[in-house]
Amino acid sequence: MKNVDFEDKDLEEFYKKVSLNIIRVRKEKKVSQLKLANAIEHKNATFLGKAELLAEDKHFNLEHLYKISAVLEVDIEEFFKKI
Repeated sequence: MKNVDFEDKDLEEFYKKVSLNIIRVRKEKKVSQLKLANAIEHKNATFLGKAELLAEDKHFNLEHLYKISAVLEVDIEEFFKKI
């Protein structure tokens, strides 16, 4: 097993990549944050907006990614592509 030193900046870059890909796919599909939040049964679009911008240390978890990929009809791998 490889010994890896995880740094905050590495995680931040990972979250940023996922977030930017979600924004990209959502806009390609012409879906608003509010519409997406409602479709994934999230209480409001505020969290979605903060997670997309990584504001207040918000980010998407696995359940969010699963639901967003299903609603937007894309393979979850889309969210992990290099930008």
